[in-house]
Amino acid sequence: MISTEYVVNDAPFVIRRRVKWGDCDPAGVVYTVTFSEYVISAAELFYGKLLGGTPQRVKDEHGFGTPTRALTFDFRASLWPDEEFDMAVYVENISQRTYTLHIAGSVRGQAAFDARLTPICVARGERRAIVLPEILRAALVGYQRDCEQQAPYGSTNQ
Repeated sequence: MISTEYVVNDAPFVIRRRVKWGDCDPAGVVYTVTFSEYVISAAELFYGKLLGGTPQRVKDEHGFGTPTRALTFDFRASLWPDEEFDMAVYVENISQRTYTLHIAGSVRGQAAFDARLTPICVARGERRAIVLPEILRAALVGYQRDCEQQAPYGSTNQ
């Protein structure tokens, strides 16, 4: 079986993904909107690792959701069909109701894109902003600390 997306590192959390032909326009370049799906998928895999289960089930058990408040991109390189690229997830900022994940995409040893995803915590079923639940805040802080103690992903110390 061939997987198009899998985890290759824990801290920082890194997902390797293969570009599918259907992700691309007729010129063979990944559609801009597809990058959003890549980033959301990376975040969902990250939440699963962070919270120790399937992300939506765990969030549901704890009564919160994490819809997107903001999403920004800075594109650096094109991605092509069948090409593999990595996405490293970093916790950039933790606020009262929001946090920002930096997803650094790389391909062929160079930066492909930088994305910043800022979810807002809401009460499940109410869509009312809430303070980050302690389970989430503690997991984000712990992960951030673990990443600071590691050599940068892709360095020769890894």
